[in-house]
Amino acid sequence: MLSQRTSVYRDKTTSLVLIGSFESYVFILGVLRRLDCKTSTRSDTMKYIIGIGGVTNGGKTTLTNRLIKALPNCCVVHQDDFFKPPDQIAVGEDGFKQWDVITAMDMEAMVNTVKGWIENPIKFARSHGVQVTSATEMDDPESQVHILIIEGFLLYNYKPLLEFFDKSYYITIPYEQCKLRRSTRQYTVPDPPGLFEGHVWPMYLKHRNDMENCGLPIEYLDGLKTKDEIYNQVYEDIHNTLLNRL
Repeated sequence: MLSQRTSVYRDKTTSLVLIGSFESYVFILGVLRRLDCKTSTRSDTMKYIIGIGGVTNGGKTTLTNRLIKALPNCCVVHQDDFFKPPDQIAVGEDGFKQWDVITAMDMEAMVNTVKGWIENPIKFARSHGVQVTSATEMDDPESQVHILIIEGFLLYNYKPLLEFFDKSYYITIPYEQCKLRRSTRQYTVPDPPGLFEGHVWPMYLKHRNDMENCGLPIEYLDGLKTKDEIYNQVYEDIHNTLLNRL
């Protein structure tokens, strides 16, 4: 397994081999490529968007929080931040307020937020308190890797979002484990009796079935693995993917 701190990197375009951290590799490679920029019109900016989806209480936020600390120039958009006010949430035929459906969120606003990052990831990062990595004065932020993580439980059920993802993950856990975890969570609006069995889980099964026909190459993650195992699996995968794209 590649180490987050020390690894060996080989760049296909320059035949460069380096031993060191991922961030130092990106920096040095960026300097070398900028030396050749006079003969190239290619933009050096790399933008990479990662989806972290999954069942409620599956570990999405835990994984996301670890990744944003480890990946360079990484911002995050949480789907939960786009829930509509409670008085705009309809009551369904099952007798429960329909929190676990796509119409419970302002998805247009979410898409516009993602577009804002795509248009200017540096400005977006700084406006959200994310420090843009700059190893030296020569290390222009425009030439660095910029990463956006989109996290939520219905990421792959809204068509306008699908075109943005470069990599899509989905965490799953079985019914009993999900119910147990849900019962230990403290929500601002507590779950009424029967909500999990009568609404949350049925909606999860419905939306997962719809998601599996969305056309995205989604990688499923076993939420019963330890937090470290899930993180290491995803970090290494992203790490290798980014290196192959440089």
